[in-house]
Amino acid sequence: MIRRIGVRLILVVGITAILIIGIIAFFNIRALNTSLLAEVERHANQLTETVKHSTRMDMLRNERERIQETISAIGLQSGIGEIRVLNKEGKVMFSSTGTDVGTIIPKEIANCYVCHASTPPLQHLAIDQKTRLFQPAGDTSRYLAVINPIYNEQSCWSAECHVHPAHVKVLGVLDVTMPLIEVDRQIREQVVEMVLFAAGAFLALSLIVSFFVQRWVAQPVTDLVKGTQQVADGNLSYHITREGNDELGRLGRSFNNMTSKLSEARMQLFQSDKLASLGRLAAGVAHEINNPLTGVLTYSSFLLKRTQDQPELHEDLKVIVRETLRSRDIVKSLLDFARQTVPKKSEARIDDIIDRATTVVSNQLALHHIELAKSIDPNLPPVTVDANQIQQVFVNLIVNAIDAMAPKAGKIAIGASMVKLSPQGIAHVKKAECSKRHLLIDPTVKIGGLPSLKVKVRAGTEEGIMHLDPVYGRHQHVTSIPIPPGQEMTLKCPECGVSLMDPHIRCPKCAAATFWIEIPGQGKWESCSRFGCDWQRWESVDRDGVRDYAEITVADTGCGIPREELPKIFEPFFSTKGQKGTGLGLSVIWGIIDNHNGTINVESTLNKGTTFRIRLPLQQPR
Repeated sequence: MIRRIGVRLILVVGITAILIIGIIAFFNIRALNTSLLAEVERHANQLTETVKHSTRMDMLRNERERIQETISAIGLQSGIGEIRVLNKEGKVMFSSTGTDVGTIIPKEIANCYVCHASTPPLQHLAIDQKTRLFQPAGDTSRYLAVINPIYNEQSCWSAECHVHPAHVKVLGVLDVTMPLIEVDRQIREQVVEMVLFAAGAFLALSLIVSFFVQRWVAQPVTDLVKGTQQVADGNLSYHITREGNDELGRLGRSFNNMTSKLSEARMQLFQSDKLASLGRLAAGVAHEINNPLTGVLTYSSFLLKRTQDQPELHEDLKVIVRETLRSRDIVKSLLDFARQTVPKKSEARIDDIIDRATTVVSNQLALHHIELAKSIDPNLPPVTVDANQIQQVFVNLIVNAIDAMAPKAGKIAIGASMVKLSPQGIAHVKKAECSKRHLLIDPTVKIGGLPSLKVKVRAGTEEGIMHLDPVYGRHQHVTSIPIPPGQEMTLKCPECGVSLMDPHIRCPKCAAATFWIEIPGQGKWESCSRFGCDWQRWESVDRDGVRDYAEITVADTGCGIPREELPKIFEPFFSTKGQKGTGLGLSVIWGIIDNHNGTINVESTLNKGTTFRIRLPLQQPR
């Protein structure tokens, strides 16, 4: 039980509270004792003055009986122990009890020694020298004794009796003893109250601390321990639900992020194995399917020549021949996708490619009662593309749109026009290195479907990993540590630790430091180190300026794609169709568009539809 962090925290806080309360109680009790003693001492001094004034005239007249009566009467008052009058030799002349009259008090006892230690004896005493605390043998109570010297006055040494000569300054002392029973009782009560308060405070504080420690520390730590055990057992889908804004909450989010990335990494390894199997399968398919496709192509071509006088049949056979050729190219494209081969580009018109793609799927459109609307700019210039691959892109998108609307009817709208776009928001980093040639591209973390740039970041006292958005001019960065807007950062290579900062160039927008990353073959990609500043510069890309793009949109009125699945739709083997899809269609499309230096984006709203937007450059970059 004592090994649990919550119990340890409660014990530490409780012991600390007891120590603090004990120290406070000690000083409070000492202050109370001092205050009560001072009050009793003040009262005793006043009492001695009262006795002196009450007996002054009787002493001048030497009326001893009246003096004794007065002292005895005053001594009967509550809170007074004993009143005695001693002469300068220490003999008790008067006493409120009357029992020790005539006895000699040794000078070494009580406060007599204070005066008689000096030669000649002291005539005046400080207030603190007039008092003494003592506890008689066999008595449990303490007593406070106060002495008050009785001085020889003129009226005394000039009286007729002339008992005391004029040169004698001190005639004796008045000694008043007061019991401290009430003072000690109050102190004992205060001690008991302090002990009870300390016990109550310890109990209350322990309960409060226990509640919050259990809520803020023990339970989150227990969840983390359980989570680590689950991960150790292979359950990477375990998710910690308690996520606060404190350090343990951030640790929980980091744990969830870690398990998510581990799960993605495991899935990527699994998909890599599947892709390797796909490559082997593609090679076998290319060999096995090409033979029957060759037979189909041969006979359909032979029939095509024999049906010159049958226009309707002739057109159908032309479609068969063309699609057989395309099927053979698709098999080869699958192999090309696995081997990442470069497409064979030539000039082609987008409207022709779209017409061929819609012809292929015309039967499916009619079968599902889907309306197809095309809006093609007739002045759209030709593009340099692999026409078969781009046709495959359009066919796949239309088939996906049909599946998204089935079994209900719907509408597919295909548009094509020319747009002028700046490199910012379009160009993206495909390769990146530090000054020591270590790769910075991280394919395990994607931003907008693209592999990110991984760097080590330091902001203030925090240090962690930052994944930079690979799209030029876009700032959807992902950090492992919280970075407030406006905070300047220091960036390094995560592998060798070399600095990525540029000591010579400041940001032209906010004057903060800048950093740079080497893009092989395309110069330097520069950016501001102030988190939130949007300044970037990529000179080799900026030199191309605004470029012309062919923008093709394929929009449907289908079921839409959930927002959380949008970043994953271009990943291999990820499908929104369940068991119906292979998950390769959109990944093949992504690879084709990327190999044509184009971009593809998707916008989707559940139950309203999806729009894919493809942009292909109309001229090759210099």
